[in-house]
Amino acid sequence: MKKTIFLLKSIKLSSLKTLFEVTKKVKQQSNKKLVVFDILKCSFKYGAAFYDYLEFEFYLLNDSQRKTYLTSGKNNQIIKTFNDKNYWHILDNKNEFNDYFQKYLKRDYLNPHFTKEQLNRFLIGKSKIIAKPIDGVGGEGIKIINSDDNIYEKFNNYLLEEIIVQDPKLAELYDKSVNSIRMFTFFDGQEAYLLQSVLKIGNGLHVDNFSSYGMYAFLNDSGVVITPAIDKKDNIYGIHPYSKKQILNFQVPQFEQAKQLILQAAKELPNIQYIGWDVAISTKGPCIIEGNSYPGIFQIKPRFSKDKIGILPKYEEIMKINLQ
Repeated sequence: MKKTIFLLKSIKLSSLKTLFEVTKKVKQQSNKKLVVFDILKCSFKYGAAFYDYLEFEFYLLNDSQRKTYLTSGKNNQIIKTFNDKNYWHILDNKNEFNDYFQKYLKRDYLNPHFTKEQLNRFLIGKSKIIAKPIDGVGGEGIKIINSDDNIYEKFNNYLLEEIIVQDPKLAELYDKSVNSIRMFTFFDGQEAYLLQSVLKIGNGLHVDNFSSYGMYAFLNDSGVVITPAIDKKDNIYGIHPYSKKQILNFQVPQFEQAKQLILQAAKELPNIQYIGWDVAISTKGPCIIEGNSYPGIFQIKPRFSKDKIGILPKYEEIMKINLQ
């Protein structure tokens, strides 16, 4: 009890609400005792944010397994080590990103604050387009608009893009959004490596983002789905609820081409060595949607893993870094 009180005093008061929310949920899902103390222990010992403990089911793991998981604290260390903050803006600003990686986009776009003449040229042959707020995250604020929707007056501060027509096989899985692949790369200055890949799938909306009720499932090195999909509410899907198509064992089309595309792109910005890319498989071939200078954490939940080993050992081997 004294240790628990000491640890509680050492964390910010604003974090206590999160701690108790996580504790309550863990107790509902497990019979683990001394949950608060164990959460705090993992925070200090493994750099696990309170929600990491819940998200990566640390209550199912022993200490030797826990140290193999990429936590928020360890992810922050990787980013601090390999991603020069002076260059983040190239990935974080959508129109800067499009200009820098233009040859990898395979679609037309128009930067904000365009003239009427520029807009008219851009709209030729397009009945619908995508409008993206420059500072939007998680798919927030993205709109599909008609080409006659008073675009100049309403969307002059948006980035406009040609709509991506996805590969028919991915459209069969879910056709209301472009179902993209999140691909994590590391560039050591000589070679680029694919760390892991996740298939993001829409679920009721026109975006596939996890924060916007989308779901994700893990891919193996050949682009085959190896886990059921999971959403923000921890619902599990082996079959898509809208299309009724099987998610598990789904083969992402053109995956090898997407891999080669992203490994080449990873070499274009050597000051940002660790990047999370969103890639679409379009009818024109794989194309980059965006890149993330501060990649989020994706790893297979212990319940879907036989050995309950996290992604960190693979990251450490490729990055030549020791975080365990």
